[in-house]
Amino acid sequence: MKTAPPHYHGHRQRLKEKYTATGPGTLYDYEMLELLLSYAIPRKDVKPLAKALLYRFSSLKGIFDTPEGELVEVPGIGPHAATLIRLVRELGTRYLKEEVRGKIQISCTTELVHFCQSALGGLKDERFCVIYLNAQNRMIDMEIIEEGIVNQAVVYPRKVLENSLKRKASAIILVHNHPSGQVKPSDADIRLTQTIRDAARTLDILVHDHLIVGENRFFSFREEGMITG
Repeated sequence: MKTAPPHYHGHRQRLKEKYTATGPGTLYDYEMLELLLSYAIPRKDVKPLAKALLYRFSSLKGIFDTPEGELVEVPGIGPHAATLIRLVRELGTRYLKEEVRGKIQISCTTELVHFCQSALGGLKDERFCVIYLNAQNRMIDMEIIEEGIVNQAVVYPRKVLENSLKRKASAIILVHNHPSGQVKPSDADIRLTQTIRDAARTLDILVHDHLIVGENRFFSFREEGMITG
């Protein structure tokens, strides 16, 4: 007797056809995630798994910000699915980075903030980064300078300036994240910013801004009037 195919086979095809015909805007978050998981888990109904991920990590952002080691702790998520999820996140971050690279007069643009939040907003540890800009204020590169607690102001200016000179940067934007989600700068953040600005000025390198990003918010030194000129 011929065995009937699992019910989700037809469901997957219908979901793909819906996506192709109407675009992602008509799909719920769990359906988008379900469609993604179907490429890593070919012979299983992944709708319950998609919903379980959203329940556990609260949102798509929460899922994509979660390290692979935590994703595989969810029953049904193996290494292939976890890698695919993290790969999609990384591709999205690189896409936003390319979007920022093409912008002129970068300061605290929407694209820049979205990129920084994508790259740093969901991390569990603190990272201090520098965005290097050329004379036309186009992005040359973004580099992680330090990981850990950003409070040792004497450490960073030398690294920042050496790497700025190597890239022939005319200006820089400082960026770091606060894993707590609170983006108000600390006294150490303010001192560090001023120290780097003073040191950069001697080499005719401008510090356009210092962004502090949390998961869903950001703080711009320039927009708050703490960096002028």
